[in-house]
Amino acid sequence: MKNYPKYFSNEEELEEALSRPTPKLVKMMKELDGDFMLLGVAGKMGVSMAKMAKRACDEAGVSKKIIGVSRFSSPEQQSFLEESGIETIKGDLLDLDFIKILPDVKNIIYLAGMKFGTDGNESYTWAMNSYLPGLVVDRFKNSRIVAFSTGCVYPLAKINSGGCKESDATGPIGEYAESCLGRERLFEYGSLKNGTEVILIRLNYAVEMRYGVLVDIANKVKDGETIDLTMGYANVIWQGDANDMILRSIQLCSSPANHLNVSGAETVSVAEVAKKLGEIMGKYVKLTGKEADSALLVNTSKSHKILGKPSVPLDQVIAWTGDWIDKGNRLLGKATHFEVRDGKY
Repeated sequence: MKNYPKYFSNEEELEEALSRPTPKLVKMMKELDGDFMLLGVAGKMGVSMAKMAKRACDEAGVSKKIIGVSRFSSPEQQSFLEESGIETIKGDLLDLDFIKILPDVKNIIYLAGMKFGTDGNESYTWAMNSYLPGLVVDRFKNSRIVAFSTGCVYPLAKINSGGCKESDATGPIGEYAESCLGRERLFEYGSLKNGTEVILIRLNYAVEMRYGVLVDIANKVKDGETIDLTMGYANVIWQGDANDMILRSIQLCSSPANHLNVSGAETVSVAEVAKKLGEIMGKYVKLTGKEADSALLVNTSKSHKILGKPSVPLDQVIAWTGDWIDKGNRLLGKATHFEVRDGKY
């Protein structure tokens, strides 16, 4: 594991850890041609990923532009990126005229998407998750594209199955998941039509101290809420490791499009995580229900064989999360809804 602090004292320390590049990423930046542009950079992962890319280039001693594109509803994020040496472009990716004026960049990281508030806002969800990918893959047909997808494109898997593999049939549940499969299909179409090199990242789930499955569980433990165990298992990965693996996956782009599950190797028990968090925070844990025999799980053997296993173990992330929540530090305020089984987010 990298030389991380025992606990994070503040968000500055956390941001440094989330954006710390690995030697493998630094080496890749020395060898890979072209600049990087991150579309939808202001989301949960984009800021730290852009900064990691910039730091990796600096450590490699290479001059690459790292460009972040977003509506930037929070000016602070735009300022933070620019202060980190990252160029920013503000605009709406659903605006055709805006997409046309974006610079030609060899390496595209596509992070845009819609999940929260999907139920009741279906048309915008499909526009963001399916229509926009078609625009992007056509506009950047000569680029390499790493596109965020989700494990939600798979059906629920049996707990003892090891999770769904990339070669398994998709089976999305609900309109959000269906629109995400639509995103994949549009990128796949563009890859086939124009020979565009693409990789679709089925991420499930990235976590850090301010957001994620572990934060959702920790908040319930701290507040004395009862935790329903029906969705009793999940996969998680420290966001710093996810950032590194996703950036390095640019080397795996291909036509036809490649697919890659990204997460930790463990099938994580919600009950066991809750108990550990309860011990850390000195809280009594209230559990109810019985674990279903299936959950949203992905098999990560392919990505770990190619890119290596995550550097931060699950117990360390749990310890960090429990300490952060117990101290009442700032959160992003967005529940993951990982416990949803009917696809309504």
